[in-house]
Amino acid sequence: MGRKIGAVVLAAGKGSRMGAEIPKQYLTVGGKPLIYYALRAFESTADEIVLVTGTDEVSYCKEEIIERYGFRKVSRVVAGGAERYDSVYCGLCALGECEIILIHDGARPCVTEEVIERAIAGAEKYRACVVGMPVKDTIKVADKKGFAACTPDRSSLWMIQTPQGFEGKLIREAYNKMKQEQPLRPGITDDAMVVETFTGCSVKLLEGDYRNIKVTTPEDLPVAECYLSGTVETCRKKS
Repeated sequence: MGRKIGAVVLAAGKGSRMGAEIPKQYLTVGGKPLIYYALRAFESTADEIVLVTGTDEVSYCKEEIIERYGFRKVSRVVAGGAERYDSVYCGLCALGECEIILIHDGARPCVTEEVIERAIAGAEKYRACVVGMPVKDTIKVADKKGFAACTPDRSSLWMIQTPQGFEGKLIREAYNKMKQEQPLRPGITDDAMVVETFTGCSVKLLEGDYRNIKVTTPEDLPVAECYLSGTVETCRKKS
């Protein structure tokens, strides 16, 4: 009881694979910008939210998203850095003291309150957790020439999603160590890797949702809109 839940929502990427003139997090889906949906989910589950965006989009986000849609729990909108982990660090620095901190990609608009609550509970129990789902397809590891080198056991493979949840002191310690020891860390693609590398804490895998997709390419947009619109029940039956 009395715990404070903080969330860092990332919207600083350029989204080059989307091929659009504006960053993908501001594309309109169901009449609202993509980032709106992630913020809405955390508005209902977190006590404080920091939105991390591109330097040129800070004012736009404050006026056209936070103020326009009345998000009360977004305490700060800050500019991110060159890499994802730089943006996370900027968000952590702007966030107040929190017992539990969740980090979420704003390009995952279909995240549900249920999944977020699961990540919060996981962070409380295990100190570090990520949501994800077992892979459905066979995975091949390619060699440098593009030939199949091996086929890992599918039963041990998960598709990692966000939010990723952590004890507040743990995730801050991990990022502070990373920044102090080696500012540039090529190959780090998520926050769990930062915790694993710089604290040695094991990260628990928790069930997320196959619908919690990351909007990356144009083909993802109609799928996300389907899940977010009134046809979501039809999409669930098909998935």
